[in-house]
Amino acid sequence: MPMNWPNLVTWLRIVMIPLIVGVYYLPDSWLSLQAKNDTATAIFVFAAVTDWLDGYLARALDQMSAFGAFLDPVADKLIVVGALIVLLQLDRVDAVVALIIIGREIAISALREWMARVGRARSVAVAFVGKLKTTFQMIAIPLLLYHTTLFDVVNCQWLGTLLINAAAILTVVSMLYYLRRAAADMPTPG
Repeated sequence: MPMNWPNLVTWLRIVMIPLIVGVYYLPDSWLSLQAKNDTATAIFVFAAVTDWLDGYLARALDQMSAFGAFLDPVADKLIVVGALIVLLQLDRVDAVVALIIIGREIAISALREWMARVGRARSVAVAFVGKLKTTFQMIAIPLLLYHTTLFDVVNCQWLGTLLINAAAILTVVSMLYYLRRAAADMPTPG
């Protein structure tokens, strides 16, 4: 496990997951609900920025590694899952939407692992629909965490719900896309 700047940034993102969850367990006398929302939103947005930063550092410092390539998407999935569980507990996201997104992440991660073992990893490489799904999630989740009207104009709960529902639809579409690609590229027995 090489320790370099990009991997340290990725580990930092993983450390932020319990912070997002933990902020909601602080007593109300320490932080109001809106202060908890603000803090969790800021942590999530910072984590999203570190996702870009670790990739940039890996390329700029020529510190790309197999471990970093493995850890980065794991960190991404963990932070999304952690935030979705918090949002589910706060009744800001529907259980079906959370289950679709979390279930797809587990299924596609397993599919990618299996396809890599049979030497067909390229068939399930990240596609545009997967990137679009991630973009919708990364915009929806901070809106749902923030939960209040932004700039007296944007109803964050409404817009976040719209985007997370769109992300759930894209989640299903992307899963079907990856499954179809994997099926077409599966080695034949025997």
